[in-house]
Amino acid sequence: MNSTGPSPALEVKGLSVEFPTRSGVLTALSDVSLTIARGEILGVVGESGAGKSMTGMAVLGLLEPPGRVASGEIHIGGKRTDNLSDDEMENVRGRMVGAIFQDPLTSLNPLFSVGQQLIETVRLHSDRNRAQARLHGIHLLQQVGIPGADERIDHYPHQFSGGMRQRVVIALAPAGNPQLIIADEPTTALDVSIQAQITSLLRKLCREQGAGVMLVTHDMGVIAETADRVAVMYAGRIIEIGTVEDVIARPKHPYTQGLMGSIPSLGARVERLTQIDGAMPRLNAIPTGCAFNPRCRSVGPRCLKIRPALIPEARGAVACLLHDGGVA
Repeated sequence: MNSTGPSPALEVKGLSVEFPTRSGVLTALSDVSLTIARGEILGVVGESGAGKSMTGMAVLGLLEPPGRVASGEIHIGGKRTDNLSDDEMENVRGRMVGAIFQDPLTSLNPLFSVGQQLIETVRLHSDRNRAQARLHGIHLLQQVGIPGADERIDHYPHQFSGGMRQRVVIALAPAGNPQLIIADEPTTALDVSIQAQITSLLRKLCREQGAGVMLVTHDMGVIAETADRVAVMYAGRIIEIGTVEDVIARPKHPYTQGLMGSIPSLGARVERLTQIDGAMPRLNAIPTGCAFNPRCRSVGPRCLKIRPALIPEARGAVACLLHDGGVA
């Protein structure tokens, strides 16, 4: 923790998440460590099953039973939260951390107007009266580009288009002035023009309110346009982390190199895009050694035995035995 300045929006240290089953304990996250500064957007990427959303759910305290935090610590705005009770964590959500999920209908109650939901959220996490909360709700809708916000605040979720509903959810997320926002696939299923507007809104809210943002997505295009840094996850671990520019232009881990090589680039003449053979391993079948070794084209004997640690370097970190000319 930084003792000379404000605490990071989020600090995760050695986080492991387990799911006990009849056939044994499945490890969904293993030794995940990351930090998000205030006003910073960290993109978290990887294929389905990599652990991206699981990390966000653990931070929010919303792991589905029997999932549990087995080890590690989570600090939001300098406050440790992984050891809080459900009731205490309920107070943290909204006030200290907000959430934006992929489907806005899961975040909006169809029985209540958008205004009722905004006003309730604002009043729950501030000392504003109902009239003040309504004015603030209108301001939040204006911030996310809802036209006629003073009238639309009384409309119900079904009266908004999909893109507009997502804007409403983004307005709800900072309503309690949280220090951290978890955005889990916030632009999936939206058309490209709406995606651009949503990512622009995230950047604006992050900069203006000084909140840190964990942006969970599989879309490297969204990461390139939105994030400051990016963490690449594979089989429940972070295998590379660095600035967006470094990770996209100079990926170091073979998995990251495959991800970057599979993205078409305007102006680049490439006959065939890179393809990563195979699939993400199941939790009950994670290989020994480097979890990526069955799919890696540079695999060596040591890769089958040794699970590489995340080694810090000048502007990030990477977990690979081949990094910097190492011998696998």
